[in-house]
Amino acid sequence: MECLYCFLGFLLLAAILPLDAAKRFQDVLSNERPSSYMREHNQLNGWSSDENDWNEKLYPVWKRGDSRCQKEDADGNIVYEKNCRNDSGPSPDPYVYNWTAWTEDNDWRDGTSQGHHNVFPDGKPFPHPWKRNFVYVFHTLGQYFQKLGRCSVSVSINTANVTLGPQVMEVTVYRRHGRTYVPIAKVKDVYVVTDQIPIFVTMSQKNNRNSSDEIFLKDLPIIFNVLIHDPSHFLNESAIYYKWNFGDNTGLFVSNNPIMNHTYVLNGTFSFNLTVQATVPGLCSSPSPRPPKTTPSLFLAGGKPLELREIPVENCKINRYGYFMATITIVAGILQVNILQVTDVLTPGPQPDDSLVDFVLTCQGSIPTEICTIISDPTCQVTQDTVCNTVDEDLGDTCLLTVRRAFSSPGTYCMNLTLGDDASLALTSTLVSIPGRDPAFLLRMTNGILVFVGFLTIFVTVIAILVSKKYRKYKAIESNTGIVVKDKGLNVFLSRAKTMFFPGNQEKDPLLKN
Repeated sequence: MECLYCFLGFLLLAAILPLDAAKRFQDVLSNERPSSYMREHNQLNGWSSDENDWNEKLYPVWKRGDSRCQKEDADGNIVYEKNCRNDSGPSPDPYVYNWTAWTEDNDWRDGTSQGHHNVFPDGKPFPHPWKRNFVYVFHTLGQYFQKLGRCSVSVSINTANVTLGPQVMEVTVYRRHGRTYVPIAKVKDVYVVTDQIPIFVTMSQKNNRNSSDEIFLKDLPIIFNVLIHDPSHFLNESAIYYKWNFGDNTGLFVSNNPIMNHTYVLNGTFSFNLTVQATVPGLCSSPSPRPPKTTPSLFLAGGKPLELREIPVENCKINRYGYFMATITIVAGILQVNILQVTDVLTPGPQPDDSLVDFVLTCQGSIPTEICTIISDPTCQVTQDTVCNTVDEDLGDTCLLTVRRAFSSPGTYCMNLTLGDDASLALTSTLVSIPGRDPAFLLRMTNGILVFVGFLTIFVTVIAILVSKKYRKYKAIESNTGIVVKDKGLNVFLSRAKTMFFPGNQEKDPLLKN
C-alpha cells in the first residue's frame, strides 16, 4: 500500500510539473499581480486574461537583467554589440538568440506548416491577409490585447468598468524573423481613469516673448483656448458651458464658446480659474413603473369612449465637470511699433558701394532694449541678412529712434524690424526698393554736372562784360602811343575774373599786365 501511494504521488507530481513549467502571459509581461477583485470588476471588452499560456518557443522571452547591448546587423539578425561583456567575461555567442538551432526546415520553406507560425503568443491566428511584421502585446489590469502593426499602433479602452485612479499599461513589441519572432522593445507607462473632464488651456498673446512662462503683457488681449480630451466622443451630444474667472475682479463670464479673449489693464499676479460643465443626455430607468397619464375621454360617432394615453419617456442628464487653474503674471511691454519714414542716405563725395537707408520708428508701451532687422526676399520667406543691436541711446519717455541699414545690390527687399525687451517683441515690416547704379546713369550724371558748370561760367563772363562796359571810361587818343586807363580798380576786378575763369594766361602783351 505504501508503494501504491508513492506511485500515485509520482503521477501527481508528473502532472503538475508541466503546468508549472509553462509560461503564462502574466509571467512574461509583468511581475504585478492584480487582486481577484480588480480582475472581476475591471473587465475590458475584447481583452483576454493574462493567465493564458504564452508560446515561448515561437515568442522567446526577453532576458531580464541581461546587461549586454542588442543591435541589428546587416542581415536583420538581432545580435550583441561587439566586445560586449557579461559578468563572466566576453560573450562567446554574438547572437542574442541561437539562430542555428532554428534553421529553416523543409516544411517551412515549402509553406506546408507556415500557418502554424502566423499566430499570436496565445495561439490565436493572425487576421487575413496580414502584411505587418510587428506584433504588439498590450497588458493592463491582468488582461492583454494582441495586435499586428507597423512602426506604430493605437488601442482604445472602454473605461466604463475600470476603477478610478492611475493604472499601468505595459507594451511588448516583437518583430518577425524567419519562422520565429524577436522581442525588440518593451515599455510601460501610467494612465489615469477619472470621472472629470480632462481639459487643457492654451494661452497666447500678440507681442508676448514667451507664452509658456505664463507672463503676459498689460493692455493687450490674451487668447484662452480650451482643449477637451474626449477620445471616445462621449461628449459629442452634450451641452458644454464654460465659466471663466480671470481673477482681476471683472466678474464671472459664462459662455458656450471654448475660446475667450481677455485684457488685463493692471500689472500684477492673478489667479485664473475655469470650470467646464458638460450635460450629457441619456435615457433613465425608473425604479418603479409609473401609471400612464390619461386625458379626458373622447366619444367617437358610435358612442364608444376613446382614451388618449401618454407613454412616459424620461430623459436623464448626466453632468460632468472639468477644472483648470493657472497663475498669470501681467507686466508692461512693447504694444506696437510703426515705421514713420524711410529715406535714402546721400553722402558727399564718392558714393559707397552699399546703398544706405534710414528707417524712422515709433513704438507704444515700454521702451525697447534691443532692435533686430531681417532683410529677406520680396516674399519675406528667404532670409538674406539679420542684424541685431542693443538700443544704447536714452530715449526717455518717447519711443522714437532711427535705424540705418545697408543694401549691397539693387532690387526689392522685405524688411522686418523687431523691437524687444525682456517680456515682449513687437514686429513691423515693409518693402524697400533699391534703384540700380549702371555706368550709363553715372555718365549722364557727370555730363549734366559739366554742362551746368559751363553755363555758370558763361553767365558770370557775360555779367563781367556788362559791368565793365558800364564803368569803363575812355580818353581821346593823344599823340603818344600808349593807352591810359584811369580806373585801376576796374582793371583789378577784370584781371581777377580773368584769372579765375582762365587760369592759364598766355598773353604776352605787357600793356595788359595791370
